[in-house]
Amino acid sequence: MPRPLHQTSPFVVPTDDGKLIHEHFGAASLGESDLSVARMVAPPGWSEPPQRPEFDEYTLMVSGRKRVDVDGVVIELAAGESLLIAKGSLVRYANPYEEPTEYWSVCLPAFTPARVHREED
Repeated sequence: MPRPLHQTSPFVVPTDDGKLIHEHFGAASLGESDLSVARMVAPPGWSEPPQRPEFDEYTLMVSGRKRVDVDGVVIELAAGESLLIAKGSLVRYANPYEEPTEYWSVCLPAFTPARVHREED
């Protein structure tokens, strides 16, 4: 039987946009390609370029709000809500609000830069 893996030091993913990413399980932290789990904190005014990922992404909101544009449909997520974005969707994430937003992201298969397919703004 596999031993439990107690993650006490998640991998801090380097970013240049002020977003904090702590990957607990995934490609960057453990070399795991099947699944990634990360805690994110996005500052006010943060946004990412549009992307068309090769993974399903589950978002579970902890605090604040987050705007998600999925194939032209805009969804505003709030604390306690969740969202599933299917792989292949054109998605753009943003926090245009005045408070930070905290959420967890679960990706199947695991997030990698090669699988996200970010587009130019």
